[in-house]
Formats: sequence, C-alpha cells, structure tokens
Amino acid sequence: MKQAPEDTEITLAQLDEDPFPIYRRLRLRRPLCRSKRRTHVYNKSQRHQICERQPEIFSSNDPNTPMRRAFWAHTLMRKDGQEHLRERMAMAPSFAPKVIRDEWVPEYEKIAKEYVARLPRGEVVDLFSALSGPYAARGLAIVLGIDAATDDQMQRWSQALIDGAGNFGWKDAPFQRADRANEEMHRLFDSLLDRHRAKTNNSAMSVMLNADDPIEKKQIYANIKIAIGGGINEPRDALNTVLFGLLSNPEHLEEVKRNADWDKAFEEGIRWVAPISASSRLVVEDTEIRGCFIPKGDVVMTIQASANRDEDLFDDGESFFVYRNTNPHQSFGMVHIFAKELHCTPRGCRSCCPYCSIAFQICPCPNQTPLSGAVLVFVGHSTSQCC
Repeated sequence: MKQAPEDTEITLAQLDEDPFPIYRRLRLRRPLCRSKRRTHVYNKSQRHQICERQPEIFSSNDPNTPMRRAFWAHTLMRKDGQEHLRERMAMAPSFAPKVIRDEWVPEYEKIAKEYVARLPRGEVVDLFSALSGPYAARGLAIVLGIDAATDDQMQRWSQALIDGAGNFGWKDAPFQRADRANEEMHRLFDSLLDRHRAKTNNSAMSVMLNADDPIEKKQIYANIKIAIGGGINEPRDALNTVLFGLLSNPEHLEEVKRNADWDKAFEEGIRWVAPISASSRLVVEDTEIRGCFIPKGDVVMTIQASANRDEDLFDDGESFFVYRNTNPHQSFGMVHIFAKELHCTPRGCRSCCPYCSIAFQICPCPNQTPLSGAVLVFVGHSTSQCC
C-alpha cells in the first residue's frame, strides 16, 4: 500500500502567520499528507468522524504531546473509553440543560449587560481585551466555582495553558509560563475546597467534590484546568468572529437582528473560524486513510479548521454567510465537553448569544457601520488548543 505524500513546504511559522491558504492548497492537492515527524495531516471532512469514533485505532492517549507537561496532569483529553468517561461525567451535573437554563444563562445575561454597558463611549474599543475576553472569563469563573479568580487571572491562566499544550516545538518559555499558572491555580483551588464542601452548589468544583464517588483531587484540578484552557479563548474568539462577520456583512446583520437568528450567526462563526483547529490521535495499530498506509505509532492530525471549509460540503466556505442551506461543521469534532457544553454547543451558545444581541442593542461601537475594506487577520495554526 502506498504512503501519503510528504509535504516539506509547510513550516510552523507559515501556519502561525495564516493557516487557511495552506489548508486550501492541501485540500485541493494533498488532502492527506505526512510530515517528517511521522504526523499525517488530514484536511478533508470525510473520515474525520471515523478517526474520533474508533479510539481502538486512533487513540487520544498519546504520551508524546505537550499537554501532560503543560497541565501537570494526564487529563481526560488524552484518555479514551471508561477512563475518559468517568472524569468527563464528574462535571456533567454542572452542564445539565436545566442548570444551564435556570442558573448559568441568567448569569451570562447579567454579565453581558454589565460588561457591555461599562464600555467607554465615543472612542475606538478593542473588543478582544475590553469585552469578549473578560466576559468569557467571568462567566466561566462562576460556572466552575472559582469566582475568586479575577478576569485577568483567568485569561492569563487560559493562555498559558493553551500555549503550553500547543508547544509542539518543546520550547522552554511556554512551559515556564504554564508552570507559573499551575502554581497560582493550585493555590486558589486549595483555598476553595472547604467552602465548596460546606455549601454545595451546581458549580463544577462543587459537584465534583461532593459526588458520591468522587474522582481524585488531582483529576478534579485537571478538569478545572481543562475548562479554563478551552473555556475562555474559544467563546472569546468565536464571539469576536461572529461580530466581525456580521459587521462585514450588514445585510446579514439586519436579517439576524430582525429574526433574532443569533444561533445561526454563532454556528456560522464557529464554522468560518473553528475554535478548535486540530485534533491529534495516536495510531495504535496499522491502518489506512484514503488508500494510504498509516503505520502504528504515527500520529493523525485532523484539521477541523480546514474541514469546515471543505469545497465538497460548503459553497464558498472561505466566506462568512449566515444563511447557508446546511452547515455540517465539525468545529468541536464529535465530542462536546465542559465549558464547550455551556459556551459553544447548540444549546449552550444561547448563553453567548446575549453578548452579541446586547452588544448590538446598546454598545455604541458596532453601530451598523459596515467594515468596508477591513481585513481580518487570523494568527496561529491552533486557534485554540489542539485537542
């Protein structure tokens, strides 16, 4: 059986600069290619789901990724089967539909109104740092039961964990930042244990600590850190993408406002720029993809950011278009976890929609002025962590 063609042209610097032209070239010429590091990169939508649904062949448990080093733990993101399920379900009560509806959505609506209202008037505002980042951080801190953390701390910890988990170049500086963040997070978590044990609530930390059969403390901490790592940057970046897409397409903005189609706008935003760009899996037995031999021990990297623009599924996938006939994006693969349950799944995106709708109602910045000639710059091959 033939091997996948090797691509020697791509560099990490190019991917950091703008990955989307590279993904498009690969979809058209080399949907499956391999690198010198025994990594096979797959850019088309077809077969992505197969990789995720066959953990006996494509395993999350790859000891060679930087995640364990960055998180000080073997997290559930790098586990399969029952081991993964037990740790994932430990947080599940916090993300039950009734809890989201009755507790978390009202909290997010309150935060959205407060944070949008406090924006300065009559001047240019960077929504990334002034609004969407703090908004996502505050909501997540409440959901996780670590509301003693400041918005700045939450954002700094999240970025440190992301940079560490994506540090496939194994550089010292990202791990050093992650180490400092871990030290600070552990001190905070330790200080909150007695409070949550004494007064139970629906926050993630409380439900894990007070479960009938609780998981180990180190895994409770690992779960909270996974949520911090993915639960700020993903909604932050997704919301900014939606805002940019709507402001760049005023006719879509007017239609969305008229019909309250915030869910559709959100789904298109996360298709256009996937919050999770790529997922890697360790091949644990010889297999094949698209007629190419994939040997045991290699890594398959499925690129959601590329699959979401696959020409076989999307007309003009490079463009933001709210009212597509269908939108079978793969932005979170087959698994929705933790903060993604709240922030970014179809039921959970309603907690983010207040941000968009309130911003367009009372924020003076997006006053329906089209962003003619504006350029959206995408930086990084890993918009979020590689899961």
